Amino acid sequence: MLRRTLPRALTSASSSLHGVPLDATSINANVRAAEYAVRGNVLERSMELQRRMAAGEMLPFKKFVPCNIGNPHALLQLPLSFHRDVLALCISPHLATDHPSAFNPDAVERAQKYATGMGGGVGSYTNSQGILAVREEIAAFIAERDGYPAYADRIYLTNGASEGVRMLLTCLLRGGELHDGLLTPIPQYPLYSASLTLLGGTLVPYHLNESKDWGVQMENLAEALATARGNGVEVRGIAVINPGNPTGNILAEDQIKDIIQMAVDNKLVILADEVYQSNIWKEGASFSSFKKVACDMGYHGEDGDERLQLVSFHSTSKGYFGECGLRGGYMELHGIGPEVRAEVYKLASLSLCSNTVGQLAMGMMVNPPKPGDPSYQTFEKERGDILSSLRRRSMMVHKALNEMEGITCNKADGALYAFPRIRLPNKAVQAAVDKGIPPDEYYCLKILDETGIILVPGSGFGQEEGTLHFRTTFLPSEDTMEETLKILASAHAEFMDDHRD
Repeated sequence: MLRRTLPRALTSASSSLHGVPLDATSINANVRAAEYAVRGNVLERSMELQRRMAAGEMLPFKKFVPCNIGNPHALLQLPLSFHRDVLALCISPHLATDHPSAFNPDAVERAQKYATGMGGGVGSYTNSQGILAVREEIAAFIAERDGYPAYADRIYLTNGASEGVRMLLTCLLRGGELHDGLLTPIPQYPLYSASLTLLGGTLVPYHLNESKDWGVQMENLAEALATARGNGVEVRGIAVINPGNPTGNILAEDQIKDIIQMAVDNKLVILADEVYQSNIWKEGASFSSFKKVACDMGYHGEDGDERLQLVSFHSTSKGYFGECGLRGGYMELHGIGPEVRAEVYKLASLSLCSNTVGQLAMGMMVNPPKPGDPSYQTFEKERGDILSSLRRRSMMVHKALNEMEGITCNKADGALYAFPRIRLPNKAVQAAVDKGIPPDEYYCLKILDETGIILVPGSGFGQEEGTLHFRTTFLPSEDTMEETLKILASAHAEFMDDHRD
């Protein structure tokens, strides 16, 4: 038997190590540095309070209201009947014969179509790019939405849109001494800042203009790009969230055209986060995809035409669907050549495939019942009830927030959030400084302790220097939302009185 002898230097170094191989000091520094405010300190505090309440401790409130995250079903939004019926039949095919009267024929037919496409059922791995039948449904949806062709081989199914964003950033950011960066809107969804930190990239901020409905100012964007490149950052792409999170702004087609042309002129990949495209509340407004506007401009993205490189993301988690836990999502690659698409496929293959239930949910979201189908009338009523209620809640939140002292809030033209600006007394700001936390986080913690309402500090999304904000969803039911706003107004007034100079 051969014995392998380690070099003396290696054995000496090993013997001098102390502690454990993985601890708070030896963990990847990028992991430690990454922050995700949506599940940050305020949520941790709420979980501590929930444990105390469960243990019998009396708190100033009787229930928690999680307004911190866009999680519709957690706030009792009902699932859509057709979609859950099809999922039930895909998971347990025997239901179609055991309970034939329980399911509409179109649900049974869709489940059979998916079963054929999967081969082995929901418990089997799929193609790493996703079930072909679902990708074809997505391509048809995009083509109908935009009026231009879409192709199943350019579509990758992912575990929510977030996984797609991380995959694309993994391809885009090269690490090492290259100092790659991404133009990122401020305020932004913290997925971007956290992912950039994890991957060793640089966040290049471009500030949205709060006084102009959180619009993109092209001069600010150009200045941000020039400054970053002047500082040695290799800016490789630009992230755009439309409709906006946390701001609720909707980009007009002229703004989208300007961003596209800037990306072409400066060789930037566009990451178009379009997961809220069904959540449009502004009267007369509509959603225009980056893909549609790009094609209108002549950037059709066929193989060989890489003048514009665009990746668009969508998800089952938002809109009227709200199926966050199913983790369904996709990304479409436009103007990105077959060699890179093959590398993206390889990256997807490392996880074998996205979860099959999420893939099927995405198929049903983009291809719901059509007029004349047995399930259509029920689907249309359920969908309409959800969207009309969300619209009413967005207006309710906007009105209530603007009636509170020191708070101003733009209307949420789209998405699921309000992002009000708060002006806190100096005494409150100093109290936050004394605790070593941002003033808006101090405010959110105080509101939580008094009311059980969970908000997210604006500092977690980024904000113009000298301003403070918080983000709230308007996902609680209308009755709950009305009650919650009254409680928030009372707690806010008390907070302001307690902290007057």
